[in-house]
Amino acid sequence: MSTPSLANYIIKRPWLRRWMQPLSEWYKDAAGYRKLGLRADDLIPEESETVLLALKRLPPKEAYDRVFRLRRAFQCSLAHQLLPKNEHTRPEEDRLYLSPIIKEIEAEKQEREDLEVMTVKKKQRNS
Repeated sequence: MSTPSLANYIIKRPWLRRWMQPLSEWYKDAAGYRKLGLRADDLIPEESETVLLALKRLPPKEAYDRVFRLRRAFQCSLAHQLLPKNEHTRPEEDRLYLSPIIKEIEAEKQEREDLEVMTVKKKQRNS
């Protein structure tokens, strides 16, 4: 998750955000993952320790739903079919559920790293 991103730059500028929002919605729809019943966070690769730890912190129901969505998408992919229109992920259902946990873990790691490098110095008395 620590890849360079223009998201913060765009979000801080309302005029740019208004201009990019329709393009963003179009791109999400064109990406095709919603047609397989997936959410955006289902596309995050499970290769890093941070993501694996975030997956362990997921509530049981959310973890089960994620596995179900991934298996169903895999089956659709093998059959070269898309889900019926009524089973596509709707934009209001496509919310972030894993990214906030990943950001929290990265903040914890950064805090731990900052604390490990911190040096404590005693004040010297001027007598």
